Amino acid sequence: MLSFTMERVLIIGAAGQLGSELTQALVTIYGGDNVIATDIQPQALEKFDYCRTKVLDVMDKEAVKGLVKTENVKQIYHLAAVLSATGEKNPLFAWQLNMDSLLSVLELAREEKLDKIYWPSSIAVFGPNTPKVNTPQYCVKEPNTVYGISKQAGERWCEYYFQKYGVDVRSLRYPGLIGYKSLPGGGTTDYAVDIYHKAIAGEHFVSFLKEDTYLPMMYMPDAIKATLNLMHAPRENVKIRSSYNLAAISFSPKEIFESIKIHYPDFSISYAPDFRQAIADSWPDSIDDSRAREDWGWEHEYSLEKMTEDILKHLPSYSF
Repeated sequence: MLSFTMERVLIIGAAGQLGSELTQALVTIYGGDNVIATDIQPQALEKFDYCRTKVLDVMDKEAVKGLVKTENVKQIYHLAAVLSATGEKNPLFAWQLNMDSLLSVLELAREEKLDKIYWPSSIAVFGPNTPKVNTPQYCVKEPNTVYGISKQAGERWCEYYFQKYGVDVRSLRYPGLIGYKSLPGGGTTDYAVDIYHKAIAGEHFVSFLKEDTYLPMMYMPDAIKATLNLMHAPRENVKIRSSYNLAAISFSPKEIFESIKIHYPDFSISYAPDFRQAIADSWPDSIDDSRAREDWGWEHEYSLEKMTEDILKHLPSYSF
């Protein structure tokens, strides 16, 4: 059994889709007294009654630095970001928040000699000229959303801080993440979260993507598992310091609908593609994550059918 030093962990942007579940997993490892969940919205922190919390604006560099120094923080999980679809509505703000916050965290890690930094990237780094099937770790990217552009730039900064200053920063290019413990957060892949809520509520679902739009996806338990596996891997095993490709399953809106319809025969769907269709069309159909599997032993667990069964089992009793 693995054992971990009980060091202080800071999660920035803890109340989002990933942070909500990652925080809980980190508390299981490090204990509630050693995990500090932060968010800019005070009410968003109410759900974290099992760890310490703090209202924090990631753009306030001095506040972040003060918290790190006062609490003797050794690890930062920097999750705060404006996602793809939301970012297109206010691109300059999305760029400012996504990039300035990362740079301040990296610089803080350099100055304070922090043990580890985690920063998530995304399949949004890929673009229309990227190979769409089994997209390799290294290839043409050319993202065409501000979210993707900021993630691509962020990957380069992460590798730069590792190469120049030895900052132990680690990252994963997440596919679309699907979970039932938080509501959709403004991403292009969020249809695959919302569709389960509509099915359970007995409502008709309108997909903003075409029925045959394939995207790489992952159930949240697999995403949490991958994140912790990477962060707890020996330093020498982490050989990619930009961001690792990560994959599990790929499916279309029609296929996820059909997996739900097995359990809810009266569920219905229609298709009304909007501006998010162009974003999805620029992203891969499937991802080659062989480097993650080779370097630190990544393996996914959930298929589409297994994921659907698990979500429909737990979501009806989950309140927001």
